[in-house]
Amino acid sequence: MREPEYVDILADGTVKQVNPFSGTEVWTVAGRGHRPLGPGKQRPEALDPERLDAYCVFCPRRYTDTPPEKSRLILPPVPPAGTDWPGPDWPVRALTPAGDLAATTAEFRRVPNLFEILSFGYWQANYGYELPTDLAHHAQEYVATPQGRTHITKLLAAKATASGQAQPPAWTDEQLVDAAGAFLASGHDVIVARRHFIDNALDDSQLAGAGTLSPEEHRQFIKFTVGAMTDLYRRNRYVRYVSVFQNWLKPAGASLDHLHKQLVAVDEHGAGYELALQSLRRNPEVFNERAVNYAARKNLIIAENDFAVALAGFGHRYPTIEVFSKSEAPDPWNHEPAELAGVADLLHATHAATGTAIPTNEEWHTRPIDTKSPTPWRIMVKWRVSTVAGFEGATKIYLNTIDPYALRDLVVPKLFALRAEGRVAPEIRIATEAACRPNPLRYTADRGPSLF
Repeated sequence: MREPEYVDILADGTVKQVNPFSGTEVWTVAGRGHRPLGPGKQRPEALDPERLDAYCVFCPRRYTDTPPEKSRLILPPVPPAGTDWPGPDWPVRALTPAGDLAATTAEFRRVPNLFEILSFGYWQANYGYELPTDLAHHAQEYVATPQGRTHITKLLAAKATASGQAQPPAWTDEQLVDAAGAFLASGHDVIVARRHFIDNALDDSQLAGAGTLSPEEHRQFIKFTVGAMTDLYRRNRYVRYVSVFQNWLKPAGASLDHLHKQLVAVDEHGAGYELALQSLRRNPEVFNERAVNYAARKNLIIAENDFAVALAGFGHRYPTIEVFSKSEAPDPWNHEPAELAGVADLLHATHAATGTAIPTNEEWHTRPIDTKSPTPWRIMVKWRVSTVAGFEGATKIYLNTIDPYALRDLVVPKLFALRAEGRVAPEIRIATEAACRPNPLRYTADRGPSLF
């Protein structure tokens, strides 16, 4: 049987697409494109010097507006002159005491989500999950300090106000310790970047996004997120999948215009992975054949390096750039440092080419912890530049105003310019520079030990 065509260009220029894993049908109808991609800031306002580093609850001067910190990533000490700094190994500080929150500057922080999707109570009630000993100890020590007591009291008051619940005249020590422990054992984390605006920003349109980080900062961002993902799996044996995603700007679901990723531990795989798994069991090479090989034949490869490849995705409701790891290790925590850096570099270049004005969702697709079938680590960056409406709901045919070829042609020139300016990793090979060799994804070898 011949492989089906997933991208079909009609005589009038309409592009019809089918997603090879979900079966989603998408059309780009001639004449419906050419719309503004990002709304941008209509009337930029000058930044208030008094509010620098305090524009939102994720900013550095508002550490106590988020729950107790699980960990933070800081810059290493400056070494003697002539040494490469900051280097690949940035220190991680775990379980920061309330009194030490301002002692160091966190480049990235891992904090529980104040309004979590699945709380500690969910796991406790449904599975009998108990608070890990080290977190229980830290919760007691945290509340034992005046700073910690004030912090937890403030958070409980904020949650009660948001939910419309009455607050007691005073919270007991037991309530405060239980609340601190529930925050620390939450399965819904947020990885928060330091900057709200780029360095030396003059107005509030100059947001700091994933693409405005330096390549090394973005490598650390990804490495730190993978570490958090690993920790969520290890701490709760009932977790079957950790969903990692990044919503950028309010049209993409972000509550704050401050760079952050989210990790949610869940007790199911989700329908999307189950569909992909069915295809994978029928054909272990399906991700090579239906994704990267097909994209190469259709000239939809956007960029690659030795460790990852990016392509203009097809069959998505929104314009989507897909980044695939080439590693033999399906799981991110088993990637070699160079492999992890390679994925981070290509993802960073994708965000840099997209810019900060376009609302985006970044979605990680990884192998669930209880699945043996190897799958490649792949990341989707979706441009939220259209709205699903009545036509889509009735027909299940989705209208995407930017077809894969138009997406490629928008991104590739920007990548060449960014590389020339030194704003992305120089090792990236763009468009026709890419080798496009068949079967570049090596995930079927399944290198690496179990997480446990």
